[in-house]
Amino acid sequence: MPESRDNKQIVTRNRKARYSYEIVSTLEAGIELRGTEVKSIREGKVNLADSYALVQDGQVYLKNLHITPYSMASGTEDDPTRPRRLLLHKREITKLTIKTQQRGLSLIPLAVYFRGKHVKIELALAVGRRKFDKRQAIAKEEADRRIKQAVRKETGK
Repeated sequence: MPESRDNKQIVTRNRKARYSYEIVSTLEAGIELRGTEVKSIREGKVNLADSYALVQDGQVYLKNLHITPYSMASGTEDDPTRPRRLLLHKREITKLTIKTQQRGLSLIPLAVYFRGKHVKIELALAVGRRKFDKRQAIAKEEADRRIKQAVRKETGK
């Protein structure tokens, strides 16, 4: 059962993304899918692990998003990792093009979810973290966790 938060039914998250990248900003994009792919996503058979987005020829494409073929479909067998076009406004695509070329930012998908009956992707502009930065982030999270535990013990909650 998908988790639900403010009219979103989250199907899957890219947990590795927040660890490997420092998120600069996020945006929501629609995705161009075939009918059987939507049914497969409803079943939760989607994997964001190694996916990324690229701006090519004035369009944004999502690469390596793995959607397992729908089991009840007959006849059409699609490539599960085919490039899928993301649906964005022209001005958003222009901004993304400028930011990815000039600043060296990457476009990383963070989550796949349903907003109503439409499948949406949460995209992030992100900077890759180095090994040292990853260790530092883990240490900060652990310190924050310890502080929260100490505060809970003192307040009695």
